[in-house]
Amino acid sequence: MSTSELACSYAALILADEGLEITADKLQTIIKAAKVEEVEPIWTTLFAKALEGKDVKDLLLNVGSGGGAAPAAAPPGGAAATGGAAPEAAKEEEKPEEKEESDEDMGFGLFD
Repeated sequence: MSTSELACSYAALILADEGLEITADKLQTIIKAAKVEEVEPIWTTLFAKALEGKDVKDLLLNVGSGGGAAPAAAPPGGAAATGGAAPEAAKEEEKPEEKEESDEDMGFGLFD
């Protein structure tokens, strides 16, 4: 990561910590106050647009959570809202998993 990217990242974190809106002007002001001279204005504009309307603190808290799974589909008739489907799902029989065939079962192996 370049010095410009780091400076913009830290400036954005400072603004988010203070609860201020992240704009290119505010990022540039903090970077100049920190006496980081190598940052081109394009970096502050890019960071401001990328973080526009986003909660930086929330992004940091969910950094390792991934994209998240899609919500499960509700059964027809709205049974999930009333809780009627939960006991039925628990009673459903578990099917035994089929074993995959190995190379030994086929009569040849990797090192034959």
